[in-house]
Amino acid sequence: MSSHNSSGPLALGPPGQLLLQPLWDQVRARAALAQSPPFAVLFSITAYLGCCLPFVLLDLLCPRVRALRRYKVHPDCGPSARQLLACLGRTVCQHAALLLPASLLHCARGPAPWPREAPELPQLARHVLGCLLLFDAEVFAWHVLHHRVPWLYRTFHKLHHQHAASFALATQYMGAWELLSLGFFHVLNVALLQCHPLSVLAFHLLNIWLSVEDHSGYDFPWSTHRLVPFGWYGGVAHHDLHHSQFNCNFAPYFTHWDRILGTLRSAPAK
Repeated sequence: MSSHNSSGPLALGPPGQLLLQPLWDQVRARAALAQSPPFAVLFSITAYLGCCLPFVLLDLLCPRVRALRRYKVHPDCGPSARQLLACLGRTVCQHAALLLPASLLHCARGPAPWPREAPELPQLARHVLGCLLLFDAEVFAWHVLHHRVPWLYRTFHKLHHQHAASFALATQYMGAWELLSLGFFHVLNVALLQCHPLSVLAFHLLNIWLSVEDHSGYDFPWSTHRLVPFGWYGGVAHHDLHHSQFNCNFAPYFTHWDRILGTLRSAPAK
């Protein structure tokens, strides 16, 4: 495969690369826009709200459609309009107050040149999985620390536990320190693994979706934890148990760290 910075004609690559090349060409054609600070903020908040929207609609329908309640972890609990608006307002304000300045600082160094070639599909999959595993370990350590040290919990993490029965828009209902910590882990991991920009984009979208799904309060037959074998992935009921009992299931996605440290607790079967 030719070098990322090659200026010659683009050689035909492996099938996995050819599959992603048209998509990457479309992204590269809009590189100036995609690397601008306002786009980073708009993309992040649009992706987040887009992932939340299906579950918000389900929350609005659930009191009227009894069939939906069989999939709800807490069938008799639902967010009020006031709670939804409070979460939405905090999300918008924090994106404007935190993400925009961070994007401006990042762009002050000048945009990094993007490679002409798309990543191969196996490479993209390895990078996304690697980023998820690193993120899971880092958040697990951060989470345990902020639960075991009372001052850290009261000062920085208690806000996220304000809603005992979580819902999608409460995913990012957290303080500035917690949001910045999660953002730092995200940036650190893609840098450590030297991810292709398309892999970074895929990881960002998947990370948002999994986080929202875990806080959604809905356990469907197609939920991620039912698709991953051997109980390696926790899922919504697993994370909901953390919000109700506080002393278990600290890892955001996978179960191996909680299993190793003895903090894994299985959700009761419905």
